[in-house]
Order: sequence, then C-alpha cells, then structure tokens
Amino acid sequence: MERTPAPVVDGWFTDMGAEGGFRLLGTRCSACTAVFFPREDAYCRNPRCPGDGALDEVPLSPRGRVWSYTDGRYRPPEPYVSDPDAPWEPYTLVAVELEAEGMVVLGQAAPGVTVADLAVGMEVEVVGGVLEGDGEDDGQGPYTTWRFRPVAGSGTGAGTGTGSRAGGAS
Repeated sequence: MERTPAPVVDGWFTDMGAEGGFRLLGTRCSACTAVFFPREDAYCRNPRCPGDGALDEVPLSPRGRVWSYTDGRYRPPEPYVSDPDAPWEPYTLVAVELEAEGMVVLGQAAPGVTVADLAVGMEVEVVGGVLEGDGEDDGQGPYTTWRFRPVAGSGTGAGTGTGSRAGGAS
C-alpha cells in the first residue's frame, strides 16, 4: 500500500507552489524583529527583546551561502536507531547562512550532491526532499523534509572532502 508523505516535523517548512517554491518556516517577533528557526511559538528567545511582541510565522529565504559542509560516511553508533541489515547510504550535511536572515540552518544536501560539489560561499537553495523509509513502525511515511542544492551557475566545490568557514575540518 502506498503511503502519503508526511512532514518529518509539522510546521517547519511548506511548498508555496509557483509563487514561492519550497520554503523553511520561521517566526518573527513583532517587538524586536528577531527571526527564529526552528520556529518558536511560546516566547521570544532574544534576551534583548522589550517583550509583548507577537510571534508571526514567516517564510525564510529560499537561498543562502554554504557556511560549512561535511559528509557522513559511517552509520552512527547507538543510540542512533537504524536497521543494521540495511546498507548504509553516505550523505552530505550542509550548514547554510540564509540570505536575508543571516542565520545558519543545517540540512542534508539534495541526492547526488557530494562534498566535491560544494564550496564555502557557494550559493544554494532549499528544496523539498524525502527521507527514505516505509513508515511501517508508525503507520506513516515516507517523510518529507528540506534539502539544499547548489544554484545553477554558482560554481563547483573545491573537492576537499570537508569544508569550514575557518578553513579547518567540519
């Protein structure tokens, strides 16, 4: 039986269609204009906020620049939960500084994007993705999430295997 994809976390992203594309969702405090991701619905986390502001949902920048990146080549040890009989699929993690907000968001790279395709400062965009799995354990799945991919024409990575704003390993 085919299952309907469900968000890995409700309220953290949306597909706004042709007018806005896939976007991460944050919140902005009306009192101090601070923006948060993941979203904050209870209180403003800015210690300098004067208070009494509403926390309004806002779509975040669809693009940003690679701040750092690395790859996960090995299955994490316990307590990480995974099927030990399933083959391990390496993945690429990207830390992206969002264009307008200036905050850094972590996410996986889109399928097929490796560390060899990335470079610090490269422009990337957020896109929808699917976490593999059949959802048999909880009756849901597969799960939708966000991923990052290079923007066409933004250049190719240095192919160093890891990247960091400070020049060291991530």
